[in-house]
Amino acid sequence: MDFSGVLVGLGNPGPTYDGTRHNCGFALVEHLLQTVRREGGEAQEVSGNKFSCHLWRVRSSLLGGVWLAAMPQTFMNLSGQCVQPLLAWHKVSPDRLLVAHDELDIPPGELRFKLGGGNAGHNGLKSIQQQLGTPDFYRLRIGIGRPPVRGDVSNWVLGRPSPEDAPRIEDALARAVKVVCAFADKGLEAAVRACRA
Repeated sequence: MDFSGVLVGLGNPGPTYDGTRHNCGFALVEHLLQTVRREGGEAQEVSGNKFSCHLWRVRSSLLGGVWLAAMPQTFMNLSGQCVQPLLAWHKVSPDRLLVAHDELDIPPGELRFKLGGGNAGHNGLKSIQQQLGTPDFYRLRIGIGRPPVRGDVSNWVLGRPSPEDAPRIEDALARAVKVVCAFADKGLEAAVRACRA
């Protein structure tokens, strides 16, 4: 089957990490699946064992075609070990890959969309770039902000949002679904505009 694109939400597997800042990518995939089903589309779970991920085939008018949506189960720092074989097996080029991830350099509740660039110290992105051999894939960056204490990044990303930040991030995840749909339907510029809406 020819897929229009692949959405990969980054995170860490297991209940210990549910709801943490680092798992924003997983949360976005869950929001997208719920939205597609609510709108009458199809989100069918398929075997992702070969690629070490939870995997869905998503068919919806919102996306203008059929997409794959994945949550790597490799742990964040090894995300590329899922993404590279997933794309290779389904003959999807990196320019049809959209990676959703948490972003320290963006305030909680804000979204940014871009093609390519560096990894800004994000080990999930670093792993994907290394395994694909290119940074040229799309990224949906979900703001989590920086910790108040400098140098406390690990505890921050693996912690849960504060009562103040949690609703902002939850709202951003709902808007992020619209960004994914805008990108699928009309491309990069539409997705960038949708981030500002």
